[in-house]
Amino acid sequence: MTEGNFVDYAKIFIKSGSGGKGSSHLRREKFIPKGGPDGGDGGRGGHVILRGNKNFWTLYHLKFQKHFKAEKGGDGASNRRTGKQGKDIIIEVPLGTVAKNAETGEIIGEIIRDGQEIILAQGGKGGLGNWHFKSATNQTPRYAQPGLPGEEKTVILELKVLADVGLVGFPNAGKSTLLSKLTSAKPKIGNYPFTTLKPNLGIVPYRDFKSFVMADIPGIIEGAAEGKGIGHRFLRHIERNAVLLFTIPADSNHIEKEYRILLEELRKYNPELLDKKRLLAITKSDLLDEELKTELKAEIPEDPPCVFVSSFTGEGLDRLKDLLWKALNE
Repeated sequence: MTEGNFVDYAKIFIKSGSGGKGSSHLRREKFIPKGGPDGGDGGRGGHVILRGNKNFWTLYHLKFQKHFKAEKGGDGASNRRTGKQGKDIIIEVPLGTVAKNAETGEIIGEIIRDGQEIILAQGGKGGLGNWHFKSATNQTPRYAQPGLPGEEKTVILELKVLADVGLVGFPNAGKSTLLSKLTSAKPKIGNYPFTTLKPNLGIVPYRDFKSFVMADIPGIIEGAAEGKGIGHRFLRHIERNAVLLFTIPADSNHIEKEYRILLEELRKYNPELLDKKRLLAITKSDLLDEELKTELKAEIPEDPPCVFVSSFTGEGLDRLKDLLWKALNE
């Protein structure tokens, strides 16, 4: 999937179907001139339903279709026949999608399982037919209920990527290169900041045919939680990760300072992110000799666990996978 096809935000307008009218029919047959009321109920209007689909990875299919209107319920008929139920509208979305009311900001629900359904807008209830209103004092009611109107609202859909491990780091920290070496993903790679503009997913193969999913999140800069740079747009994707892998290049001026800045940005965005398990990978370690590595180890914080890796030489990649697997399965 190309970066241009990755869409993780969509605003849609939805309208459920109105309920059908109840019938006010009076039974009239040969030899039964006064058969009484027999008007049926109106049918329910169609719902607008959100459904999870594990084969979807993005909200791209909602980029051009933004209006959804369900079918109106059928009107009631004679002989107490209920009107046809309005056809529901099904909107399929990837797992990890959160639906919010655009006006109030209230969360309607979130899709986390394949086939899971959430009713975004209830169809209007059908009106009652006149036979419901028959009584000892009113044996031929000539009225019935109209159907209730459907709901209409604007809904915001936000996708939070579902991945086991999330790569967190500054722009140009080697995250995309690391993802390409650990998985079969082919993210865009360049020797300049903000090469990655969209999250990338890859499956990391492990021993005995085991695997886990890793996500490369666009680079975070200081002030991202306040909206600086582009990383703030994707901080929500980190909320879904079980383990956060912080990546800092070996040629950084101050590794511990960069790590603390990244932690602070996550804390500002959502303090609960700091409760997640963390690992630290020093990328581009092929630039270091053993003496420099020893000096850097004294500078690096003891917590979280740290590993020197090089996507160029393959140094430390197996150990990194071991540490990630252990963190995921503790």
